[in-house]
Amino acid sequence: MVGARERFPRANLRELTVHHRDYNHHNNPENGSNWELLCLYCHDNEHQRQLEAATGAGGSDSLSPGSTHSPFAGLKSLLTKK
Repeated sequence: MVGARERFPRANLRELTVHHRDYNHHNNPENGSNWELLCLYCHDNEHQRQLEAATGAGGSDSLSPGSTHSPFAGLKSLLTKK
């Protein structure tokens, strides 16, 4: 990976780790098509994003199916003139 070599001089190469693109650690094709080099922080972030997507905790603007609280539900009535 040319970009990694530019950003990670030899002294920092230990901070790179192999990431399985499909998150399947058993999928190791000989051509390496399921792998990419990531720094340790990016690797952790990638797995955190995958966990959040799996649990629905990704911070989307819509309410999750189990959520019933709507903090701004009564805001319109408070802002309209009577």
